[in-house]
Amino acid sequence: MKAYIKNNKERFFEELFSLLRIPSVSAQPEHKDDMYRCANRLTELLMEAGADSAQVFETAGHPVVFGSKDIGARQTVLVYGHYDVQPPEPLEKWRTNPFEPVIAPDPASGEEAIYARGANDDKGQLFMHIKAFEFLVRSGQIRHNVKFIFEGEEEIGSPSLPAWVEAHKELLKADVILVSDTTMISEKVPSINCGMRGLAYLEVTVTGPNKDLHSGHYGGAVANPINELCALIASLHDEDGRVNIPGFYDDVVELSAEDRALLNKAPFDLEEYKAFLDINEVKGEKGYNTLERTAIRPCLDVCGIWGGYTGAGAKTVLPSTAHAKVSMRLVPWQQSAKITQLFQEHLRRIAPPYVKVDVQPCEGGDGFLIPLSSPAYQAASRAMAEVYGIEPVPARGGGSIAILADMQHILGIDPLLMGFGLERDTIHSPNESYLLRQLFAGMESIALFYKYF
Repeated sequence: MKAYIKNNKERFFEELFSLLRIPSVSAQPEHKDDMYRCANRLTELLMEAGADSAQVFETAGHPVVFGSKDIGARQTVLVYGHYDVQPPEPLEKWRTNPFEPVIAPDPASGEEAIYARGANDDKGQLFMHIKAFEFLVRSGQIRHNVKFIFEGEEEIGSPSLPAWVEAHKELLKADVILVSDTTMISEKVPSINCGMRGLAYLEVTVTGPNKDLHSGHYGGAVANPINELCALIASLHDEDGRVNIPGFYDDVVELSAEDRALLNKAPFDLEEYKAFLDINEVKGEKGYNTLERTAIRPCLDVCGIWGGYTGAGAKTVLPSTAHAKVSMRLVPWQQSAKITQLFQEHLRRIAPPYVKVDVQPCEGGDGFLIPLSSPAYQAASRAMAEVYGIEPVPARGGGSIAILADMQHILGIDPLLMGFGLERDTIHSPNESYLLRQLFAGMESIALFYKYF
């Protein structure tokens, strides 16, 4: 594979850049046509790589790309990825055009990286699978049936995909779901995610008076929705950093000392972590360290809050409404629907009588775990050890890919997360990038996975 990458590197860049130039932002309606452009481009790349067929399927939302190659093998690998990307804003924070990819040195290490929205998440990582597949086909080493499913709604919670998967269960039959949409623990040691957290995401609206009021005429006499929203949010954690919602922890499984010790075998430098984020200290649930807080414990965070006047200068206004977006990351066995209901009931219960509180669900999904003893995990571990020269560490992802739990349930097969991103890639943020060495190491590791699975 190394020689194949070396001989085709420039072509790989051209093909990947053709994807990165398409602003396939699923959250913004004005990019609907771009979603189809990107989906169609993926079908072209799959066919050029050696797929028997590749086509775009309609869903209730953005389209799905499905491609396959059937060689009559005993085992089938289903590759999952997503071609939608996060909005690039704030644009002024980007050093380059987010949809005009460039290769440039990393400011810290000097290593070359691709800079663009989607360079890592997830166009760069799904592209590795297409090229590893291409290598196996062209070198005559393909030993499995391979199917590809690339969706266009992961960044908005995959609302349309579960129904599509349910309707196409026969088409998607496989032995494992192979995914690259996650990060490694660090640059020093590779890792494989054996589980991810779930998500419950909601929007809270607090309403006071029926219109904005003069803060001098009414201030101190009428409840201010922003003040009340802030008080409600402040009450959602106790002094130990635990989420203060009755029933929230009912389904949280406490890990044994042995399991916690295994998780903490992963290399982690707290001082390096704080320096990377430019913070003086970490903060989280009492009794757990940083790795545990982001892997085996649930959390609640406000992702956005707004209301009243926020423009230049002063406007003495007491606002009619205030809003917040709340994200709750959940551990396996916590159910997103149940946690959403608990949150709604709790806020309505504690809402003071002088404001109205409305809570609307936005997106959600459950977490999952896979056994380390599975043949797929063992094959991935062996492949990555061969490429990196060290056995990868099992880890749990702190983020969420909600659709994978749905696919696991509907199709009856486990996902395997071979992610090659790094924290330095700043996915979802300005200046998203992907180191070339990780792009190429990913291609090599994926090709070897098929050898050992």
